[in-house]
Parts: sequence; structure tokens; C-alpha cells
Amino acid sequence: MDAHIEKDALNRPSQADQDEIVRQRKDKLERLMAEEGYNPYLIEKWDRKHSLAYVREHFSHLAEDELDESVEIVTAGRVMTLRKHGKAAFANLADETDTLQLYFQFNAMGEEKYIFTKKWVDSGDWVGIVGHPFRTQRGELTIHVRECVLLCKALRPLPEKWHGLKDTEVRYRQRYTDLIANPEVRETFRKRSKIISSIRKTLEDHDTLEVETPILSVLAGGANARPFKTFHNALGMEMYLRIATELYLKRLVVGMFGRVYEMGKNFRNEGLDTMHNPEFTCMEVYWAYADYHDMMDLTEEIIRNAAVVTCGPGNPRKVRFQEVELDFDKPFRRASMLDLVAEYTGVDIREVTDDEEARGIARERGIELKGTESRFTVLNLLFETFVEEKLIQPTFVIGHPTEISPLAKRDPENPDYTRRFELFICGKEVANAFSELNDPIDQRFRFEDQLRKKEAGDDEAHDFDEDFINAIETGLPPTGGLGIGVDRLVMFLTDSRSIRDVILFPTMKPLSSRNREEDTEEGQA
Repeated sequence: MDAHIEKDALNRPSQADQDEIVRQRKDKLERLMAEEGYNPYLIEKWDRKHSLAYVREHFSHLAEDELDESVEIVTAGRVMTLRKHGKAAFANLADETDTLQLYFQFNAMGEEKYIFTKKWVDSGDWVGIVGHPFRTQRGELTIHVRECVLLCKALRPLPEKWHGLKDTEVRYRQRYTDLIANPEVRETFRKRSKIISSIRKTLEDHDTLEVETPILSVLAGGANARPFKTFHNALGMEMYLRIATELYLKRLVVGMFGRVYEMGKNFRNEGLDTMHNPEFTCMEVYWAYADYHDMMDLTEEIIRNAAVVTCGPGNPRKVRFQEVELDFDKPFRRASMLDLVAEYTGVDIREVTDDEEARGIARERGIELKGTESRFTVLNLLFETFVEEKLIQPTFVIGHPTEISPLAKRDPENPDYTRRFELFICGKEVANAFSELNDPIDQRFRFEDQLRKKEAGDDEAHDFDEDFINAIETGLPPTGGLGIGVDRLVMFLTDSRSIRDVILFPTMKPLSSRNREEDTEEGQA
């Protein structure tokens, strides 16, 4: 009966079938402890000497039907499949590095060890293995097992691979099953780790100090976004999860740390889609005496170095993302928002001097307005509506309106615009950077303007941060600042369709609050 249900489990078992498998495996565990006096959960340690990748690398030279008994392999892993015969059995063993075949033989193991293994070990169990490298007559590199130690009993069946690839609800809610079933997912997260290490290495090579700033704060500043609220019981006050690290990091530049960066979690109380998760990883860096041109150069360097993780050292940094080849070797395009809007819409806002005329242009193109938008806001709306999605190859968009850039230095030649850029790849923003505003009088004016917008109902308007004003009144040198969305960058470098594919445990609604079908559809959006 156990084998029958296990076979049915490969065809998307019902919940009742899964419950029955768990019941049978618990019963088997109880019999193991009663009949053999063996409790696998009491084992504390296994001295693994060889990974499966090591075995494959060092014994790939074996000829067919060659057994090397001069070498003892001591390894461990999870039994993925198990095929039992009379006096022989085969299994596929997987660890974090590779998968290899195991060969169990009655004569080689001895009666007691062989019968124990055949009777009590199932797919999903963790085992310690002692044996010799061997290549079968069919050419399969294998470990010829001398000893098999049951290290952990799996009470639930392994996920079925092909169904697991498609069922986004299972993949995201139970990431551990996704990682078991899909080695390519494990590889994506290994690449993510290496990309993050590469970012750190690039910044450290530029003598940039990694720091940590508060996640809880009295004000949510540094970006235009809706924050998460919480309550501090001891202080009796409302607090916020940070939406950005910017204002704290610039305080450190005021405090005479010349170059600082932080990589960590930010939180924004916004919607979920393929490009947004409420909890996400961001890297922000600030360099004294630098400007936004320096930040553009640094951004290109960070991304090119990170692309080596995908492309390999010495290879052209060309990455396939979905159906597009992204070329990170070429210098990134640099173009102003004004020029890009003119290029893709035919509208040159420089020739529009009246706000109502600008609003009329927007309405003609189907953009819904409140009726109070300035021509600068209309410029940004035209950009977001008609230009963003067309910026496929890496493109620095420069010259954002001052009105939408409360923390960026004004362009001295045209104060209505700023020394700011955003980097777009495949139509999505990946980085945002400024020549930082260090004029405390101008900063106060812009905070006041943001406060008026907040009072008018804009939940994403920037808070007024009096202490930050006090900090830059103390003196912030000319500074370049940069923020990179790490999750999005990892998406593009690993050809991942959704941000949930590069976050180990993405935010999900509880199953009780929505049906399975809706959740799966959202995961595939």
C-alpha cells in the first residue's frame, strides 16, 4: 500500500493521499524504533569528508565496470529516488553540490546492513554513505556502498518535480520543497549570493565602509513611499519600518565618514507584482566629493562585475533575460527625460510653458489627471506611460524635474530640473541616484512642499525630517548617492521572471484569505 500511494503521489496526490503517506511513514518510524531500537533523530553528527561534486570531479576517469577500492568515500545527502530489487538496490543521492547514483549490494554490505537499508530507508530520507567510487557497465558514475547510516527520516513525500515547476503557490509558500525539486532554483540563489558578494567587493575596492542604520524609526524618510506602521509599547509611540536608508547614510557623511554604504531590507506598504515585494533588498552608497556622473560610472562598474557571476570571467557580459539579450559590456546609454519623452511621444515639454496646456496634452493621450498637475508632473507621467517600457538595454535617464526629486541637487543651468538619474533595464527601474542636495535652505523648502502634498492626501509624500535639516546645516559636503534594487538586478542577471523567484521567502497572503487559484495566477503575472 505504501508503494502504491507513493506512485500515485507522482500524479499530484490529493490531500487525503498525502495525509495517508504521512500516516504510513510515522507508523514506519515507530516500528523502526520499536523493532530496531533505532531513533534517527538522536544522531547529532556525520563526519562528511567528500561532497558529491568532489566525487564526480575526482573520479570521472573511471572506465566502465571499474571499481576503485583503494579510495574510501564518506559522504551524505538526501535519497531522491530508490529502486529496490532482491539482493541489490539503486538510489539517487543528492546534496547541495550534485547528484550521484548509489549501488547497494547484499554481498558488499553484509546481510544485516543491507536488510536494514532496504527495509527502513525511503526516498526523502537523509543518509550517511561510506563506499567506493565505481562506474557501472552503462557508464554511470556511482558510489558502491559499504555502509548506509540513516541520519533523518522524512515523514512527508518529496515534491513531484514537474508539478512543482508550475505550481507557483507551492514554490513560494513552501520554498524548501521548491529547492528540493528544482536544482536550478538552488543555483539561482547561489548566484544571488555571489552577486551580492560582488557588489560588496566592488565597493570595498573603492574604500567604501559598510554600515548599519536603523530599521525602526520615528519618521519614514528617504523616498516617496507608503510605510509600514508599528507601535513601540515601552515608548508608547508609533514607529515605522524604513522605506530607505538615505537620510541616515547622509548623516554619516556629515559625521565625516567619507564613503559609506548599506545593503539590507527596506519595507514599503505597497502592492505585490512581478517587480514588487513589500520587503526587498536595496543597496545605497554615498561618496563625499562625488557627483551623479561618478555614480553612473560606479553603477556600470557594479553591474559589469556582478554580470561575471552569470557570464563567467573573461566572457562578454551579455545576459539573456526572457527573450532579450542584455549587453552590459557596452557603455550604458545616457539620455535626459526631456529628450526621451520627445523621442517617443513627439512632445517637447521645453516648448510648453503653461501647466494647463501640459495637462491638455496628457489628457489627449489618455492619461487620467487630478487637474492640478504641473507641466513637470506631466513630463514624468508621459515618461512613465510611454517611455519606460521601451528602455530595454541599460539606459541612464537623467534630468528629472525638481518637483519629483526632493533630495537631489538642482541643475544650476536649469533649476527646474535636477542632477539625478534612474537606470532602466527591460523597462524597469533598477537604480536611482543624485548629486545630493546639500543646501539646507533649499532642503527645508522642498520638505515643506512635500508636507503640503501629504496634507493634501498624498500618502507617499516625503515626511519633514527636522533632524536631517539640522544635520546638513552642520555641513554636508558635495556628495554623490546611489541606490540599487538588488532583487531586480538579480532577476535580470539570472533570467528570473518574477521578483518572487529571487527572494527565498516572498510575501504571501495567508491561504485562508484567498483561494488557491487566485494566488497561483498572481504568482504567474
